[in-house]
Amino acid sequence: MNSAPRFDPLPPAPQIDALSDAARQALRDAASAEESGERPIAASIDILRDAGLMFEDGATSPLRTARALMQIGAANLSVGRLWEGHVNALRLIRLYGTKAQIRHAEQVIEQGGLLGVWGADGDTAATFEADILQGEKIFASGLGTVTHAVISLNSGPKVQLALVEVTDPKRGDASQWDMLGMRATASGRFDFSGLAAQEKHLIGAPGDYLNEPHFIGGVWRIAALQAGAAAGLIDTAATALRAMDRLEADAQLARLMQVLMRVWAGMALVERAALASVDDVQPETIVSTSIAARIYTEEVALDAIRAVEQSLGLRHFAATSETGRMARDLSVYLRQAARDAFLQRAARHALSSHETVWGVFG
Repeated sequence: MNSAPRFDPLPPAPQIDALSDAARQALRDAASAEESGERPIAASIDILRDAGLMFEDGATSPLRTARALMQIGAANLSVGRLWEGHVNALRLIRLYGTKAQIRHAEQVIEQGGLLGVWGADGDTAATFEADILQGEKIFASGLGTVTHAVISLNSGPKVQLALVEVTDPKRGDASQWDMLGMRATASGRFDFSGLAAQEKHLIGAPGDYLNEPHFIGGVWRIAALQAGAAAGLIDTAATALRAMDRLEADAQLARLMQVLMRVWAGMALVERAALASVDDVQPETIVSTSIAARIYTEEVALDAIRAVEQSLGLRHFAATSETGRMARDLSVYLRQAARDAFLQRAARHALSSHETVWGVFG
């Protein structure tokens, strides 16, 4: 028989709050100007740097990282996207890198650098041979802001990671990023062809990148951003409705509260997945729980977008609408790859026995 569910106490909130109210407000205030290009997103990264968040890797204090992702996602999802990539990159380097590589990455951060993870290949896959890189990455977030990227080389089961400086503006092209949302991330194409590299730039062994529970098992970070962004959208909508004296209508309260309750549930699931990542839990259980958090928060966020549209009506679709901008960013961010395959993988494990159905609580 399976033992009774295990519920670990959470530390008091003040110990895991990552950002002050002032920092969160500053991130909110900057979002519109960053989308239009009037303000560099690097200035918001400096807010996170001042808050002491640049050495977070999601493993040292996973609950703090999860809360920080939620708070940043609620305030400024584009900044959250870049910081999540930074956290992921630092985690990979600390997992698989040598002591010298880890120290190098930390020195980059100390000197004001920003890390990223660029995995999507363009028409020519990124490869490494005879100390020369070839190929390109697309959907590379943070062009002009990310200084060093962990990139995947030689795609397949023996994929190899490398840490490469990506500051050459001639190699980056953000003009292809024509998405309606997440425009402030300055995502686009980066051409590595002919760039010199050495063995010392290679992180870990071939195939390490795919090791669980650190690969798919880390998607709880994406789920945290999604949950936070959904909460931020609802909060902004409620603020607008209060200003118009329209929030007290029973239909408005019920519509938004029904979604907000599910956002809270998604946050709790994210926190459990984050805590499980450093607990003595089967890797596939961590993976399935992280997938569940990722998919559940996606569904809730879509419902939040719809509820806000219904609550605000045409005002939501005005060019200057704050909720409209936030919903555009969130809609684009939600479209992560391989959703159906993730769901099937989680289901095969979670439904395989009466023990695994408990997930991380078992």
